[in-house]
Amino acid sequence: MNWAALWAEGFPIPAHALAAVGALGIGTVQLLTPKGTTVHRVLGRAWVLAMGFVAVSSFIIYELRLIGPFSPIHLLSIYTIGSLFVGVRAARRGNISLHRATMRSLYWLALVVAGLFTLLPGRVMHSVVFGV
Repeated sequence: MNWAALWAEGFPIPAHALAAVGALGIGTVQLLTPKGTTVHRVLGRAWVLAMGFVAVSSFIIYELRLIGPFSPIHLLSIYTIGSLFVGVRAARRGNISLHRATMRSLYWLALVVAGLFTLLPGRVMHSVVFGV
């Protein structure tokens, strides 16, 4: 691992990446532990905050410029922000099936799939993970 490659990047890339890694860890715990507990609710709030930070901070990262300063990944950020609102509202209203589906979708699409794309050669996280 080459953490120096991450620290060499300007704000917000290191904070964005660390929040995403934190959200991945919290999300994994959330998927594997009992639901509806106090721990689940506290970790869920932390996960929503981390995911919100990741999504919002992406709008000031212009590494891939395909549509003006933006790229298709910014569409995922818009989806993420909207889905966070839907998922939280569903939990508060007791619609646990919608909450579960929304949050799982976010975990897999916005963290796992998007995270795999950050490992492509030429990306910062490729350098961090593979030490190149």
